[in-house]
Amino acid sequence: MGLTGMDRTDDSLIALRRILRATELFGKELAQAAGLSPVQFRVMQLVAEKGLTTPKALSVQMGVTQGTITALLDKLQKQGMLTRERSEVDRRQMNIAVTERGRETLANAPDPLQQRYVRKFESLKDWEQAQLVASLERVASMLDAEDLDASPVLDTGDFKGRPS
Repeated sequence: MGLTGMDRTDDSLIALRRILRATELFGKELAQAAGLSPVQFRVMQLVAEKGLTTPKALSVQMGVTQGTITALLDKLQKQGMLTRERSEVDRRQMNIAVTERGRETLANAPDPLQQRYVRKFESLKDWEQAQLVASLERVASMLDAEDLDASPVLDTGDFKGRPS
């Protein structure tokens, strides 16, 4: 490999490290300000947007298992951020809603890193978006990460082992 190839390899690793570092720093900022991990914050946002939702709907929307969602909901309920109640219509179904404390936490949290990313990504031309998605999918493949349980949340922590 020539010097240019080595430089590009180093440049790509530096860019990847910067992305990981940005998500790590955001996670710490969010944890200090709101007491939530980025994944917990996203769950709260989704529940607040819908007003009332179910664990199954959340797991489908986030692309994670119901077990992962249940663990996240348990932590958020213990923190007083949301409530779970049996549906009056279907007793087998659990309805999830954000509490007043949860709404205040969402309102006072720092601007999520992923919202900044989404705004900037959506302002790109269509071909730039397609190129970026293809490149990121290629990076995930190179890291043998294409089959990992992951939602569209920028977070360096693991879903189940994240302290609340």
